[in-house]
Formats: sequence, structure tokens, C-alpha cells
Amino acid sequence: METSFQRNDGDVLVTCTQRASVPLGAPHPVGTSIPLALRPSRKGTETLSLADFVAAVKKLQAEGQLLTKKLALHGTLLFRGLPICNAEDFSEFAHAFGFQPHEIIGIVVDRPVLAPNVSPASEASKEVLIHSHNESPQVPHSPGYIFLYGHKAPLQGGETPISSSIELFQRLQDEAPVFVAELAEKGLLSRIIYKTESQYPGGSTLRQAFGKEIVNGDDLATRRFKIEAQIARYGRGAHTSWEWLDNDEGVVVTHRLPAIRMQSGTKLPTLFTGLALFFTRKNVTEQLYGDGTPIPEVYLKRLVAITEEIRVLHRWMDGDVLVYDNFIAQHGRQPWGGEQGDRVAPELQTQER
Repeated sequence: METSFQRNDGDVLVTCTQRASVPLGAPHPVGTSIPLALRPSRKGTETLSLADFVAAVKKLQAEGQLLTKKLALHGTLLFRGLPICNAEDFSEFAHAFGFQPHEIIGIVVDRPVLAPNVSPASEASKEVLIHSHNESPQVPHSPGYIFLYGHKAPLQGGETPISSSIELFQRLQDEAPVFVAELAEKGLLSRIIYKTESQYPGGSTLRQAFGKEIVNGDDLATRRFKIEAQIARYGRGAHTSWEWLDNDEGVVVTHRLPAIRMQSGTKLPTLFTGLALFFTRKNVTEQLYGDGTPIPEVYLKRLVAITEEIRVLHRWMDGDVLVYDNFIAQHGRQPWGGEQGDRVAPELQTQER
């Protein structure tokens, strides 16, 4: 049996308390919205299995990478109404896109494995606001695509922001051109502190970040050698450096990174950043201009305001899947009421095909 997908004009999203999607602003083509919602196209009352949908995705990707092209245009896809019931189902569906798994080097959050290449999106407390960001902008090795699955949705709050990094760049270019010029000239300096113990709920340890080769019984010199070897895998020479803290407490890793990237194909500039996240949530990551000077707060406040103006807050339904092109779309997490376990949203990260 063949399963096709058709454009969803919003009818399955009417239960959302927030706007289901928003039109994308310049320089996106007129009439383009985010997210693009897709649902199964059923005939009659037939019941389709997960295997049918996996086959459909593989077929669409084989026919000119159709879904990848939709991602490049809209930034984010929403799949709703699929028979995905657990992390294993989610992993099978996501792998059908044909993207290669992403290996995280220098992870800053605790992500236990739930299924092949699937981990919790965040273990941070439910009260914590995780502002809009591209995935892993503070390190040189970032995934090309990310998948989020709504296994369990809270009754109140817990929405996931969706917005365009391309539109964000254009708005900042129009409203804060000096800021954009300084980002283009200087880039960003990202300083991350990794410690032997987690520094906040949901945070990673030094061993989780860089200690994949460490075994019990390794002495201090061996542990440091293995950690430095992992840091060196970034392959960036003088653009990445590190300094050990006193008393074997951890290490500070410093990256100098470009903040402005170009979308493949269109060559449109995109602001690839976590500045809104790091500004609104002071934690172990510090970001400055690439020359080490602080970024004026007025610019960061404007960036946050624009991000909130252009985003849509996705209200989860159980079983939803969001797919992001990480280089042109941002995501995050709103706080929610109730219990910590009322929201369960596993994540899968992939590299480009």
C-alpha cells in the first residue's frame, strides 16, 4: 500500500490555543508559512501502520528529496496524526528521512539514550524558560536537522517556539545594522565551563561531554589526555582552546565562531545563534563578540524582542513530530504547569545527508 502526504491547510490545528502557523516575513517568498503542517492522506476508513508512513517518507525522499526541500523552504515541518507511540517508533520514523546520525561532542545537557539516536530534548526543570535558539550554536559541531516528538503534552504551557533564523537576520539587519555588522566582522566567542559534577538540573558532567574514552581506574593524566583528544576532534586549531580549572574541577573551552551562516542553495544569510537563550538564562555558557568584548545589552534585548515577534508557539498534541532545518529555524521550550513528568518530548539529531 502506498501512503502519500498532502498539504494541511490548518484544519487539524484548530484545537491549538496559539496561532497554528505564521506567515514568514522577508526575505522568504510571499505566502510561505512556518511550520508547514502535513498529515496522512487516508482513503475511506482504512487504518495505516507506522510501516506505511515510514515507506511513504522514504518514497518522498527518494523522489528528489521532497521533504528536505520543503524544510529548506519552510524551516520546520509538523507531522500530526501518525501512529507513533514511543521513542522506538519515533526513531524509526525519523531515520526514514535518510539523514546520518549526529555525534554530539561537548554536550552541555544530560541526555540519556531512549532509543537509537533518541534522547530527552531537555531535562531542565519545568519552570525554566529555554528561549529560541538553533541547536548547539555554542560549539563548532552542530546537527543539520533535529526532530522533536511529543510523547506526552502538558495541559498548560510547555509550547515549543518555532521561528526563522533567516527572517531574524533580516529584521536585525533592518533595525540594528551596526549590531549585524559587528557580528559579521567579529563573530562570537563562546566560553563553556564543564565541571566534574552537573552544575544545574539537567546539565551534563565533564565526563558526559568529553569522556567517552575514559574508563574507571584512569589516573588524572590519562583522563585529561583523553578529554583533550576529544576536544581536539573539533579540528579548529587556534579557533578552539581550553584551560583546566584548579583542583581537577573541570575545564573551560573557548570557541570563536561565525554568527552568520549562509543557507545552502539560496545563499540567504541566517543568524545561527543561541544569544536569546544565553541572555535570558544565565548559565555555564558565556557569549561575547569574537574579540572578547561584551555585546551591548540593548542589542540583545532587541534580538529577544524580534524573536518573540516572529515566532509561533506550537501547542503539542500527543504524537506530534516537529522536524527542523537547524540552520534556518529555531526552537525552544516554554515553562508548564503541573508535574515535571507532564511533558515528555524526546529529540533526535542528524547531520545532513
